[in-house]
Order: sequence, then structure tokens, then C-alpha cells
Amino acid sequence: MKRLIAALAILAAAGFLYLNSLASEIRRQSDVDEARPADAIVVMGAAEYRGKPSPVLKARLDHGLHLYQKGMAPRIITTGGAGGDPVFTEGEVARAYLIKRGVRSEDIVIEPEGESTVHSTAAVAEIMRRMNLKTLILVSDGYHIYRAKRMLEQQGMTVYGSPRPGNADGAREWKLSMRQAVGYVLWNLGIKI
Repeated sequence: MKRLIAALAILAAAGFLYLNSLASEIRRQSDVDEARPADAIVVMGAAEYRGKPSPVLKARLDHGLHLYQKGMAPRIITTGGAGGDPVFTEGEVARAYLIKRGVRSEDIVIEPEGESTVHSTAAVAEIMRRMNLKTLILVSDGYHIYRAKRMLEQQGMTVYGSPRPGNADGAREWKLSMRQAVGYVLWNLGIKI
């Protein structure tokens, strides 16, 4: 029995060390802006409130808009489903926000059904394949870039991460990075969250 307890303790410690190492890599990626010319800018969805973007979604959209205005890509793909809203989706709210700020409607593609990062990245990859697009700038919160980037790369896309300004720092950043590390491990195990 003591051997079993010792083995479980060693396994738990190794698991924690792996997650901590992965969280450190996620934090490192969260500060790196790899933006360069690409086929599309993909803005990952976040909450919307009755047709208006949440502060997080607005910050992501503003960053994507800035990249678009700099000529980094000719189109923007917005993502996100309804999230419980019976009228609006994150992707549609994002599109309306960008149009009000001068982006031509024909330069915006919506992925309006994603319920999670896994669903949205798979849908974006399919949209891009159908449009014969291969490279993208991924806009999200810094802590989210690593996992979403890996998911898109697995789908055959070339991905350049570009975190929005104003990301979390300190203890909150570590907590969010650790949560993403757990999500990444679960995704690698085939558990889609």
C-alpha cells in the first residue's frame, strides 16, 4: 500500500511539474506578437451583451482592426456562437462592430456557431480551406493564444499569434495560464472542452 501511495505521489508531482512547465510556455507565448502579413486575421470570440461586445471582445476586435488597417491581411474572420443569447452571436456582434469602424462587409467572414475554442478553431480551419487560405494572424487574449494556435496548426494552418493589449498579469495571469495548460492537456487526450 505504501508503494502505491508513493507511486501516486510521484505521478501527481510529475503531473504538476509538467503543467507548471506548460503554463510557463503559455505565459511566454502570451507576450509575443508574431503579426506579419497573412491571408486572414482571426479574432477569437468572447462574450457579447445584447448585441454589444464585452470589454474583452471589444479589445480583441480593436486589435484585429488595427492589424487590418495596417494592411496585415485583406480579411477578418470573427468567431463565436450564441453563448446563451437567443438573438445574437459573438461572431455577428463582432462583424457589426467592425463594419461600424470602416471594415468593408465583404472583408469579414463569420464563424457564428463555435461553442468553445475547439469548435471555433475547427470551423475556422474549414472556412480557410474552402477559401484556399493558409496563413492567419490569431488575435485573442495572451493566455489563450498558445492553445488556440496549436489547435489551428494541427488543422494545417500557419498561425502567427498576436495577443490583444491589456492582458492579465501577476497571479491572475498564472491562474489563467494554468487553466489553459489543463485545457491543452485535455485536448491532447481527446477531451474537447
